[in-house]
Amino acid sequence: MNKLIDIESYPVANVLKLLIKDKTTGKNIILATSAYTIKGRDIAETEQITESLLKFFGSDIIQPRVAKSLEEQNERTRRKAEVFTPSWICNKMNNHCDTEWFGRENVFNVENGQTWEPTEEPVAFDKEKDWQVYVDSKRIEITCGEAPYIVSRYDATTADPLPIKRRIGILDRKMRVVNENTQGEKEWLKWTYRAFQSVYGYEFQGDNLLIARINLLITFVDYMQDRWGRVPTEAELKKITDIIVWNIWQMDGITGTVPFGKPKEEYHQITFFDYMQEINDTEQEEMDCKIYDWRSNESMTFNNIRGKRK
Repeated sequence: MNKLIDIESYPVANVLKLLIKDKTTGKNIILATSAYTIKGRDIAETEQITESLLKFFGSDIIQPRVAKSLEEQNERTRRKAEVFTPSWICNKMNNHCDTEWFGRENVFNVENGQTWEPTEEPVAFDKEKDWQVYVDSKRIEITCGEAPYIVSRYDATTADPLPIKRRIGILDRKMRVVNENTQGEKEWLKWTYRAFQSVYGYEFQGDNLLIARINLLITFVDYMQDRWGRVPTEAELKKITDIIVWNIWQMDGITGTVPFGKPKEEYHQITFFDYMQEINDTEQEEMDCKIYDWRSNESMTFNNIRGKRK
């Protein structure tokens, strides 16, 4: 099996420090899984993912579910209900959404059992719903795992890589539309950034979240290489990573808050008054997750958006 994720190589290594950030807490995302050990020591679920921790794990540890042992896959399914969806089902569901949006079937591909054939003609739009409206239309993958509905670099259940022409993710469809309707690099980059700004996803487990972010990052590189025959500059990598880190975030989907609550202050010395006020108890303070609206240029909490909290 080819290595699908490599945190020690371009482009991931160039922006790894940014990829592990949590925009809500201002710290790093946490593991939120008890699946890891270092030298026989279990790593706590609340442990922040750092570059040094990843170095301890080794480059082969942060890999898609399909690259893990069957025993580990079963354990993660049992403990966290982690199951991933094959690409043909992701395609079928994304096709259904596009049928609703366009008012017609077979816009991006024609299904044939568990495979599909991409349509050859450029995607047609009517006057009321032009291509810019489609690119800007917001989409979210809940409990996104490795984000197989958003981007489809590989089939999440077989690890088979998918060439760009056959990709079926939500963002892949937007990128096809961007490719078909833009001319120069400047215009292409503008609408590529907007396409990435329009897709969202949240995930509880930090390792899956990091893989999802990496999949979006590599997707950006893939499309630039395919369209312009070059790799992104450092500035372009940092800009797209900032968008990805805001839009693909760590969250408990039931509560809309940071998993296991607000991170405790580092190196906080407990005092007598802390004990008296029960500051050192085991309950964690909830912290609503923040996301970003790129069109209004402001951050907001996810719970406010869904109307759960005022």
